[in-house]
Amino acid sequence: MNKDILMVIETVANEKTVSKDIIVDAIEHALAGAVKKKYRLEEKTDIEARVSIDLQTGDYTTFRRWQVVNEIEEDQENSQILVSSKIAKDNNLGVEDWYEEQIESIKFGRILAQAAKNVIVQKVRDAERSRIVDLYLPKVGELIFGIVKRVEKGNVYIDLGMPDKNTVDEAMILKENLIPREVIRPGDRLRGFLSDVQPETRGPQLYISRKAPEFLVELFKLEVPEVGQGLIEILGAVRDPGLRAKISVKSNDPKLDAIGACVGMRGSRVQSVSNELGGERIDIIMWDEDPAKFVINAMSPAEVLSIVVDEEKKSMDLAVSEEQLSQAIGRGGQNVRLASELTGWTLNVMSKEESDNKIMEENKKISSMFMEELNVDQDVADVLAKEGFSSINEIAYCSQDEFNSIEDFDDEIVQELRKRALENLEEKKSKLGKDNLISDFDELSEENVIKLNSQNINSKDDLADLSVDELLDMIELSHDVAGKIIMKARERWNKED
Repeated sequence: MNKDILMVIETVANEKTVSKDIIVDAIEHALAGAVKKKYRLEEKTDIEARVSIDLQTGDYTTFRRWQVVNEIEEDQENSQILVSSKIAKDNNLGVEDWYEEQIESIKFGRILAQAAKNVIVQKVRDAERSRIVDLYLPKVGELIFGIVKRVEKGNVYIDLGMPDKNTVDEAMILKENLIPREVIRPGDRLRGFLSDVQPETRGPQLYISRKAPEFLVELFKLEVPEVGQGLIEILGAVRDPGLRAKISVKSNDPKLDAIGACVGMRGSRVQSVSNELGGERIDIIMWDEDPAKFVINAMSPAEVLSIVVDEEKKSMDLAVSEEQLSQAIGRGGQNVRLASELTGWTLNVMSKEESDNKIMEENKKISSMFMEELNVDQDVADVLAKEGFSSINEIAYCSQDEFNSIEDFDDEIVQELRKRALENLEEKKSKLGKDNLISDFDELSEENVIKLNSQNINSKDDLADLSVDELLDMIELSHDVAGKIIMKARERWNKED
């Protein structure tokens, strides 16, 4: 029977391509489990046991075990001993050490062999799961190659095993992560972006995506050596999978044309990426730190005639010629939507005529407000609106240099406008009440108060309406301090409730 144990270890280790140590450990656990079961049935006692197999002879030795503890737990009298006991002291044992005594081993019969088999199967499964997770978890975010094994209910299963290795690693592309209208058949070689590794009960599941923008970026890294070397950076990518995509690029070498390098000789590089994506059209956009210039680039191939930026709403109005309006918007709004996702700005595309009319209407409203609030005539109000002023705060806290650049105003007019604007704000603040002023916050410097006032944040109620990120976009603070200020501002609401 001892030779049977050695034969089981050798056979299973070879068939399952796992370490012999794992098989030995499984058999030892099965034998120890059988010993504990025997004591439970025959002597009504729960014990701890350990079995050690001699890999040379197949003989095995069984030990009963007691763990050394400070205090014996309830119902653990048969498996624990006190650290103060004579046995522990005589054997120089500390807490959590084990004391063992050899006992009679049980025979490795048919029933025990079946129990060992079950433990071995589970151990092999655990080892296989651990191997796959350890192998592929560091590869999340990389390209994965494989052969299509089967297609079930729209989901594609890929064999990642290498021809020279005895592996059966499998990955899955869910139906929603496939490029629409893509035809995939068993036997096809397929690439994808490894997006996740889940150690599920039935076995580790590797999830691949062909729709993710990251897949597009990784393909360019593969086709464009300059990207892989860090000479060119891809700062963003958006896709309408199978139809159109936009990527923003930046060159870290002033002598290197980022767009030209990504396009390649006669378009060879971008064409290779496009072919992998089922003919997806790819616009390569030059990134710019100036948001307006970046947006103009992102709207390619449409030409933007004028642009109006609203930083508060993080939106831009773009004017294009009537002839290019449909091209700028794109089929189903595709072009402007992708440009908006790439830049992070809400983009409103309109014809030049529509843009002029919108600006004219907005300027009329702003002019009327200035006439009423500052008690100025139509001409002065029109100039303020035309120069981009949209609130009393902006006039009150506008720098002298900016005012001096307005040709229609002399120093006397500027001083009077600022005086009236400040008086207007003071009057509004007095109506807010002393307990509603943001200047009460010790965390806000005078400079930050002025910055907030210039963006129409005058009261605690105004602050309470903001999120932490919105406040940090306006002034420089730590995230914790910004959160603290907003929570203090909202205390007014809690008291009112």
